[in-house]
Amino acid sequence: MRLGPILRSFPHIRPRSYPLVHRRHSSDMASVVNKTAHPFDKARFDATLNRRFFYAPAFEIYGGVAGLYDYGPPGSALQANIIDQWRKHFIIEEGMLELDTTIMTPSAVFETSGHVARFADWMVKDTKTGDVLRADHLVKNVLENRLAGDRAARGLAAAPPVEDKKRKKKAGKATTLKLDDEVVKEYETILAQLDNYTGPELGELCRKHKLTNPDTDNEVGEPQQFNLMFQSSIGPTGQHKGYLRPETAQGHFLNFNRLLDYNNGRVPFASAQIGRSFRNEISPRAGLLRVREFTMAEIEHYVDPDDKSHPRFKEVRDIAIVLLDRDVQEAGSSETKVMSVGEAVDKGIIANETLGYFIVRIYLFLVNIGINPKRLRFRQHMANEMAHYATDCWDAEIHNATGWTECVGCADRAAYDLSVHSAKTGQPLVVRQALKEPIVTEKETPEWNKKNLGKLFKKDAAVITQLVEALDEPSLLKLKGELAQGSTVVKSEDGKEFTLTPEVVTIERKVFKQSIREFTPNVIEPSFGLGRILYTLLEHSFWSRESDVERGVLSLPPVVAPTKVLIVPLSAREEFDPLVQEISAKLRKAGVFSRVDDSNTSIGKRYARNDELGTPFGLTIDFASIPNRTVTLRERDTTDQRIGSIDEVIATVTELVDGTIDWEEACQRLPAYDGVQAVAE
Repeated sequence: MRLGPILRSFPHIRPRSYPLVHRRHSSDMASVVNKTAHPFDKARFDATLNRRFFYAPAFEIYGGVAGLYDYGPPGSALQANIIDQWRKHFIIEEGMLELDTTIMTPSAVFETSGHVARFADWMVKDTKTGDVLRADHLVKNVLENRLAGDRAARGLAAAPPVEDKKRKKKAGKATTLKLDDEVVKEYETILAQLDNYTGPELGELCRKHKLTNPDTDNEVGEPQQFNLMFQSSIGPTGQHKGYLRPETAQGHFLNFNRLLDYNNGRVPFASAQIGRSFRNEISPRAGLLRVREFTMAEIEHYVDPDDKSHPRFKEVRDIAIVLLDRDVQEAGSSETKVMSVGEAVDKGIIANETLGYFIVRIYLFLVNIGINPKRLRFRQHMANEMAHYATDCWDAEIHNATGWTECVGCADRAAYDLSVHSAKTGQPLVVRQALKEPIVTEKETPEWNKKNLGKLFKKDAAVITQLVEALDEPSLLKLKGELAQGSTVVKSEDGKEFTLTPEVVTIERKVFKQSIREFTPNVIEPSFGLGRILYTLLEHSFWSRESDVERGVLSLPPVVAPTKVLIVPLSAREEFDPLVQEISAKLRKAGVFSRVDDSNTSIGKRYARNDELGTPFGLTIDFASIPNRTVTLRERDTTDQRIGSIDEVIATVTELVDGTIDWEEACQRLPAYDGVQAVAE
């Protein structure tokens, strides 16, 4: 995938180098840092995150609760920095209106939105133990395991790991078994279409292919729907049923009129919100990828249903992205194609310009914070998996050790939400737009003699009025002709007939002048799962030094790294303190978050443990720094070191952290450090 068009449209975004190879610049030669010398080791990666407390199971000393996690200092800082970049990239860049709405929500809201009836996944139960599994995950895991065994049997991959007899549970039958070519093709087709299967169809797959609980080898029962919302109550007596919100979207829609008024009654505009959401996942077993409490960042972009163009689409139309459209999936394939978003919109693959614009903006955001673009694709929802409110939807899926994971959804919700809430509450959630040129129309119109209508039909008067006024133009013309002959008959839905005469109603042709257009806007919704993005970013950033597999490194971009600069005094002697304090104060004033490591371990170990935390830069203060007022600047990935005055180095680090220069440009400013700094006489 070419990143050139990104730079032309968004010059503030600099592409990262993939595959993971960076060059080290010195005054004499350039050495290569090989980030792929060792294969990714998920066990070592997980151990690093746990040891350095990026995140950990919540309530761990009480045994923990599946799907609930606490973030430690580096994880909290990383999430905060991702949110900061998200706010800059979307809210500030696009001029969005930011909200913070409540988590606890009355039941009526989710009954109206359709979540009570439809916000559910299919689950199956182990017929002997009663263990619950998510049906589509069961199908996926077992079939992928069988395909892995087939590849091993054909010599195309390493053999699956042997089952540990001491463990009570196992991940599946780790057998090397060659399958018939027809079976392989069928399994691959099922996996490509997996998100399109209904509950009964998933049950049929379990029976046909003898899919059992991988933990017990027991059969599973028929799939049942399980609503994912956490139910609660509001008030001391519990009389008001409520739910913890599974998304932040409804808070946007219910405040639409206030937002519209704040925006001076004009569309398009967008509201944005970052906050906690809750989903009672059936079997959360994949760390941060499937949790029960998480942080979401959601945008609701309101647009004229008759004009879904976007004024900035021309800025992004040439940017190429990886697409997996619904037609390819429904044909049983997972083959992607690289296509510019402009071509995808022109061909109708992506429904409209505004949807396409936000897909590209999502792509740019993810690449900017450090997601590998070669492991990022946009997959279109198939018919059966489409949310009840959506007319088109694309997921930004990021590849990781567990496969492809949805991290961002971008849906065209049409006018569903505003329409249903308006119908339920009687509050019009519409835009009233003054027309540049009034629209003049003529149409047949019923004229009622309300006195005679009420006298003759009493309580049926309202029913009759609704029946006649709901008629279309041809039906009204027919009614007009019949009234001219003396009378006409209208019939209600329950079959009751009413005879009308000209003394009750007449049909007259009238001229109408429309100066205001009233419409319910459509909504384009990008929705981000920040925990999933955080996890995949960490995984994409992790590697081990070529010389020592135990020396893990997180190559987090400076814009999101938890700590930007590590200050390393070579000695704990008191004469170092003023310089350490001065440098710390100047970095704080520049808005650069730094930490001091004045422990008595070797400088190599101090840098190594902060490489694990993703700290991109280090400032070393040695004995010559005090009289010379110079420090060395170390870059994390290459371990290259540069030297300069305190103010020069701090200015360079500030620009590196802000992303206005890269390391190559920093090397042009500061000379290489050869390991020796003379002490001035």
